[in-house]
Amino acid sequence: MLNDRIRARLAASRRWHPAEFVLWGLALAAVFLLPRQLLILNEIAILALFAISLDLILGYAGLVSLGHAAFLGVGAYAAGLLAIHVTADPLAGLAFGTLAAALAGLVTCPLVLKGNDLTRLMVTLGISMLLLELANSFGSITGGADGLQGITMAPLLGLFEFDLMGRTAYLYSLAVLFLLFLLARRIVHSPFGLSLRAIRDNPLRAAAAGVPATRRLTAVYTLAAAYAGAAGALLAQTTQFVSLDVLAFHRSADLMLVLIIGGAGYLYGGIIGALAFKILQDAIATVTPQYWQFWIGLLLVLFVLGGREILHGGVMALVRRGAALFSRRRKAP
Repeated sequence: MLNDRIRARLAASRRWHPAEFVLWGLALAAVFLLPRQLLILNEIAILALFAISLDLILGYAGLVSLGHAAFLGVGAYAAGLLAIHVTADPLAGLAFGTLAAALAGLVTCPLVLKGNDLTRLMVTLGISMLLLELANSFGSITGGADGLQGITMAPLLGLFEFDLMGRTAYLYSLAVLFLLFLLARRIVHSPFGLSLRAIRDNPLRAAAAGVPATRRLTAVYTLAAAYAGAAGALLAQTTQFVSLDVLAFHRSADLMLVLIIGGAGYLYGGIIGALAFKILQDAIATVTPQYWQFWIGLLLVLFVLGGREILHGGVMALVRRGAALFSRRRKAP
């Protein structure tokens, strides 16, 4: 009886809400509605995928990280090097960058899972800094401080050239984001996703119930690393350049800010947070190019002070609360 109830709830959670169709429809329509903004829309799509990767471990498994940019960098460098030395096919580079980052996540996961949250913060930060120094040291391969240059991508599927306006780049990144979002949505609304929430909420109780916590966390950490690697590969392919900046600390810090704005544990929080963050960044940088980071920081402080509900759930918490109130009013006589 309980299993039937759980299955029914999972099936209900997997149903699409009309607002979701609207969101993805608008994302696709932006190609025609905002033809001059496709480059920044491409950045938003890549950042949204990167945010979803962190949300998988932070929002659903409760694993904190201050060095998630390590996997973004691994994916970017792997895709860039493959394009230069082996093949310029975008899909091959995407697959290679994703697999390279997944392998990096699998190898480093035992280090991350040891200790408490503070230990994990330091370990993940240390891994990211270590990879940054390695990329800088092996400049003959990675380009060092000058960056990995000379990346030239072949037409996507042999048909679509990467144009200067970013049309192909945006559609490519949006398609990858949508497909990986569907996979993530299926995973979090599955028994595996429920086990992750159980581990996040009460690890001891989950272990007592027979949930293999270490295996579950290893699997989701590797998956999150793969998603970050895919975002890195897209970044390298659509900009045709990779620098040490992809491994920098501010990438991980910005990612945390994106999830704070959008809300962790919702998947859509990463997308909404990426959209809001990039729009704010672009708008403020246009007005005050030298001090945009100051205003972003100030807005973050005001956002956090705005209320506990916003801090814990971001924009998505407010959206869900509003939807619940609207639903209650509709049911009221």
